[in-house]
Amino acid sequence: MSDDNSRLVYSTDTGRIKQEESKPQREKGDGIVRIQRQTSGRKGKGVCLISGVDLDDVALDKLAAELKKKCGCGGSVKDGVIEIQGDKRDLLKQLLEGKGMKVKLAGG
Repeated sequence: MSDDNSRLVYSTDTGRIKQEESKPQREKGDGIVRIQRQTSGRKGKGVCLISGVDLDDVALDKLAAELKKKCGCGGSVKDGVIEIQGDKRDLLKQLLEGKGMKVKLAGG
């Protein structure tokens, strides 16, 4: 067995050796928040996708919670994109512009 293909996973001296998992970095946007409506793969139920928000994960979760509360609907945060259930694009645009963000409605 060659040393090239072996990966050390446990050592009797130090115990389990864990590989450092690298978290994928989100790309920095152009400063424009985009709101897009999507129904594909959701059994006909529409959601609004909010992308391009330059916030860290904790602040993104807080913003999503605030938007869900003001819209009176559910949603989630996945890979730096906020998903809000239902077609609330106009209300979301108004709320985000009130926070000083530059917002565009994208897609259909």
